[in-house]
Amino acid sequence: MSDLAFFFPGQGSQSKGMLAELIAGEQVVADTFTKASDVLGYDMTALVIDDADGKLDRTEFTQPALLTASTALYRLWVARGGAAPAQMAGHSLGEYSALVAAGALAFEDAVALVAFRGRAMSEAVPAGVGRMAAIIGLDDALVSDICDQVSGDTDKVWPANFNCPGQLVIAGNAAAVEKAMEAAKEAGAKRALPLAVSAPSHTPLMQPAADAMQARLDETAINAPSVAVWSNARALPLTEAGDIREALVEQLISPVRWTETIQQMDAQGITAGVEMGPGKVLAGLVKRISKQINVASVYTSELMDAAIAETGE
Repeated sequence: MSDLAFFFPGQGSQSKGMLAELIAGEQVVADTFTKASDVLGYDMTALVIDDADGKLDRTEFTQPALLTASTALYRLWVARGGAAPAQMAGHSLGEYSALVAAGALAFEDAVALVAFRGRAMSEAVPAGVGRMAAIIGLDDALVSDICDQVSGDTDKVWPANFNCPGQLVIAGNAAAVEKAMEAAKEAGAKRALPLAVSAPSHTPLMQPAADAMQARLDETAINAPSVAVWSNARALPLTEAGDIREALVEQLISPVRWTETIQQMDAQGITAGVEMGPGKVLAGLVKRISKQINVASVYTSELMDAAIAETGE
């Protein structure tokens, strides 16, 4: 369908037991998790279903787990004859899932890449130095100004995720994030919530991780995608392999421009979306950005069948 887009979620959509029914009942889903296990050297199925040692929320495990879940859902969608999308977009980590679905990255390469990405992000900033927080109920421009105002020579904070109007995640040095949260409350924010994430993602503090990813990506085969995939950092569709490699490095040190991306997709005539991942985080964000794009969740067999019927050509 020319008006259909696929959306792939990032960290925060994971949960213990995610896709358990589909892993047990659908061979293509089970095979995807088995392949991830083979690549990474640990049992991905046990990680997401049991999470006995609490690793699922550690970023180096969260990232490959979510990419595997999203890829499995996409493959099941294809196997069931679901409609092909005109465009794809992924939120942060989800950009890698979108690139796998679009044929730009081999799944095996992507699983290894995002596991490395998670480790590089965790190691880029020492524990306790960085912080992230969600600011609810203020204009993006005002939050950006607050970040500028409270940043000093050594402690800095930046906008990190432009998620939807009235919801902006900030990140940076812990002290600067604290100051920005207080300033946001004084400016009338409904809430300023610290996030359970230590790595200040999508900020210049991630430059060491970006450098490490540059080296890994230079060694990774990347193809032109079969469908345009929107870049988080550029809020532009990627169609060439060289641009993809550059954009994935930029993504680590640049804010996620999700609001702008969805607005542009809306303007280009996208009216239907499918969230290829566990949960419905992106469906909620898109609903707050666009009145035109209706996003379906497909994390159970019944939900997927309904979405396939709804979007069928």
